[in-house]
Amino acid sequence: MNFKRRHLAEEPEINLIPFIDVLLVVLIFLMLTTTYAKLTELKINLPSAQAQQTKQRPKELVVLVTSDGRYMVNRQLLEGRSIEVLALALNQASGGAKDTVVVVTADAAATHQSVINVMDAARRVGLAQLTFATQAPGADGGQAPSPVADVAPAPQ
Repeated sequence: MNFKRRHLAEEPEINLIPFIDVLLVVLIFLMLTTTYAKLTELKINLPSAQAQQTKQRPKELVVLVTSDGRYMVNRQLLEGRSIEVLALALNQASGGAKDTVVVVTADAAATHQSVINVMDAARRVGLAQLTFATQAPGADGGQAPSPVADVAPAPQ
């Protein structure tokens, strides 16, 4: 018996169906995760709050922060923008009384650093009672701002 061996030249075949399945799963995963990334894009407009006007306190010290970072303590513009100048003005305006409430009235376009400087200067002088003034949404510029909270302690 003479058996002939046949060698069929079969070319190797690459099956692409599992590869396409894996790519579709990865594509679905990427599509689902990118939709949640949009939730981190928040638009914030500061400051505005719905608050009732609180009663006037006899020992209030109003600090105005302008949009360009200048300070006014009890309607007197300060020459410098440093924390030391602000602390000195707060100490003089409070007369050394530690129970004086500092009302921070900051422009909506003022930097956070300017407001933090007011808080730091108040802490250095020993004024531990702070409150922030805002305008109610839709209020015209002629209305006086009202404090948001009664009294918030200064950062330690």
